[in-house]
Amino acid sequence: MAEFEPVIVAFVCNWCTFTAADLAGTSRLLHPPNVRLIRVMCSGMVDPKYVLKAFLEGADGVLIGGCWPGDCHYINGNLKARRRVALLKEILRRFGFEEDRLWLRWIAASEGNVFAETIKEMVEKIKALGPSQVRQKLVA
Repeated sequence: MAEFEPVIVAFVCNWCTFTAADLAGTSRLLHPPNVRLIRVMCSGMVDPKYVLKAFLEGADGVLIGGCWPGDCHYINGNLKARRRVALLKEILRRFGFEEDRLWLRWIAASEGNVFAETIKEMVEKIKALGPSQVRQKLVA
């Protein structure tokens, strides 16, 4: 049997985390190819429905990447994202799912190395957790 390779959906801020991902690529920093980037204008624009849909569609992990607090181009969008992630983790926990599959990380535009390391760390963590049971439990 082949080794489990997780699928990670990443909602990334256009101004910071997406730029860091681009910097990681242009700097030729290696990281696993398990992540699917979805660029949003701000991490605060990530609706909880998008996160739940990603899990329902088979994502093993979801990353929300935004600007550091105080650096948001939309003033407090990243703080809104932080509140939403806290609520989403509570929802996942109440339904018996691992909240460790949902990550929120602040990654500035100049932190391509932090982006690459975050992806490596998340892939390792999700591999240890195994395939997501969200889709199987909710469909059954």
